[in-house]
Amino acid sequence: MNVVDFMNLPCAHGGPAGTARLRVTPEDFIVREWLGFEADGEGDHLLLKVRKRGANTMWVAKQLARIGKIHPRDVGFAGLKDRDAVAEQAFTVPGRSAVPNWLGVTGDGFEVIGAERTRRKLKRGALKGNDFEIVLREFSGDLAVLEQRLQTLAAAGTPNYFGPQRFGHNGSNIASAIAWFEGGPAPERAERGFALSAARSVIFNAVLAERIGAGTWNRLLDGDVVNLNGSGSFFLAEAVDDTLRDRCQQLDVHPTGPMWHGDSLLSKGATAELEMQTAQKYAVLAAGLAKARLEPERRPLRVPVRELKWRIDGADVHLQFRLQRGSFATGVLHELISNAFQAETPEADV
Repeated sequence: MNVVDFMNLPCAHGGPAGTARLRVTPEDFIVREWLGFEADGEGDHLLLKVRKRGANTMWVAKQLARIGKIHPRDVGFAGLKDRDAVAEQAFTVPGRSAVPNWLGVTGDGFEVIGAERTRRKLKRGALKGNDFEIVLREFSGDLAVLEQRLQTLAAAGTPNYFGPQRFGHNGSNIASAIAWFEGGPAPERAERGFALSAARSVIFNAVLAERIGAGTWNRLLDGDVVNLNGSGSFFLAEAVDDTLRDRCQQLDVHPTGPMWHGDSLLSKGATAELEMQTAQKYAVLAAGLAKARLEPERRPLRVPVRELKWRIDGADVHLQFRLQRGSFATGVLHELISNAFQAETPEADV
């Protein structure tokens, strides 16, 4: 199994409109965190807004700790952002750090562009989503079809696929999981979570692909586990009524797929049967995940593409949009261009 095999995933809106070059420069992929809250203006921490280029999140966190003469574990952040992009993200540092004024502090690949008092240290996942600005260079294809796809994405959302970044460089995370599940040594503790997440993501993507093929990725079925948009709330819909159908059409609720943990699925009936049959196509991964005793989790099959804007400048297409936490920009690009899942494209990995 390699990354090409399990990223050969169907589109939901009629297929891509063409091809383009991605990430020609870091400025072609800009991501800004959307925390969903403001600093308190008082408290024992400082909320820093950091702009970074050519530096990954962990590197910046270590540099902030060094400059502030604090322990790295005292530096908080909500999500990881790719090195090969321009990212604006939040960090917190204790107010007792050695730096009296963080605004304007610079380091290798980063600059602090905002600093305000806040009451709490940032924790992983403590954000609403991310805003993206992406340039598709040298687009080759049908511009009329491209604009039609964009209009459809704005109205109907996009499949919530995990992008290839989830699986590591050249699929290294999934290769590690397979070797482990087939009887090899367990990965180092720091790498174990990446391997488990990659294995779960393969099965989720496969379930979503099956639902796209059946035309049910964006509508509710009896036995679906339903997600309330933008939240971690889920409930079982043993029988779907007109109210739920209307809410689904309005992108207020979504069907979900399993983050595989074993055979005790939260879904019921034909939905559970489809999920079980799909997982068995990846029997090594499914069995290994069952032994790992993970907590049951679900993920929406669909994600809205909010505030979508575009501008065509010659052969270049400029995109702006917002995605909720945990969703991949490459899932949007996959509906537009045929090489979105082939390129080493950075992500907001939260």
